[in-house]
Amino acid sequence: MSPVETILVFVVIPAAIYGAVALLTLRERAAKTPRYRPGQDWDYPPVWWTANPAGTAQPAHAGDDNADSAPNARTAWGGARGSW
Repeated sequence: MSPVETILVFVVIPAAIYGAVALLTLRERAAKTPRYRPGQDWDYPPVWWTANPAGTAQPAHAGDDNADSAPNARTAWGGARGSW
């Protein structure tokens, strides 16, 4: 084996493989859209997320007829304790 073949096999081919892997890993970062960083201006409209899009048209208080009789009536149980 000549010195040129030795350098080709043990230096150039592994360097080409490492270079190809490095380019593949850096390619994804360059293709992504820029990320928001704290302190930057927010140039996008607000997006409100809801788990039930059909329920967004519902009024906040469906039964306002007897709202004066029980203003602080508790209707939900549970909480951080998990005693539902």
